Amino acid sequence: MLASIHPLGERARNNRWGLTVAAHILGSWAGGVAVFSAGGAVGALVHPTGRWPWAAAAAAAVVCAAIELRSHRGGRVPGPRRQVNEDWLTRYRGWVYGMGFGVQLGAGVLTIVTTAATYLALALTVAAGSWRAGLVAGSAYGLGRSLPLLLGRRVRGPGQLNDLHRGLRAWARPVQLTTTTGLVAAAAGLLIGGVR
Repeated sequence: MLASIHPLGERARNNRWGLTVAAHILGSWAGGVAVFSAGGAVGALVHPTGRWPWAAAAAAAVVCAAIELRSHRGGRVPGPRRQVNEDWLTRYRGWVYGMGFGVQLGAGVLTIVTTAATYLALALTVAAGSWRAGLVAGSAYGLGRSLPLLLGRRVRGPGQLNDLHRGLRAWARPVQLTTTTGLVAAAAGLLIGGVR
């Protein structure tokens, strides 16, 4: 997405970057809220007592941590292998593909899943058993998923776009290590909490 939606690209397509990004952020928020709220509602149906199923949450955290650790050794996170349709960039107005891409990416599970943390966040929302918890988690996830587009706000030429991508590649490994550490810590915390 960062390679496609930046001021330079939007200007070339006769679109306004700010409008496209605003639509993307709104769509991403809506996609996150829809999926995570549904997860919380399903959880309420599965365990209507409102008690947290610690064992299931801990098991999900352990599985997600294992998947993430495997991805460090060249494995991939299971999930869809599709990405958003880049043909939309030339077919539709900026706010249309901004919104459409945002919904798909904000939902978290409709396109390539790059980290098992996505699955753990959804599993914990189901375990919480509340659509309200899903609303909060989905809002945070959807908005968090869309905000990297703002990093491209100063891209006015190809050199700046290359610099942006170099910077993102430099951060990829530290972010992956932080995510993995967080998943392992979550698994340990849930296991310890379940024992108590």
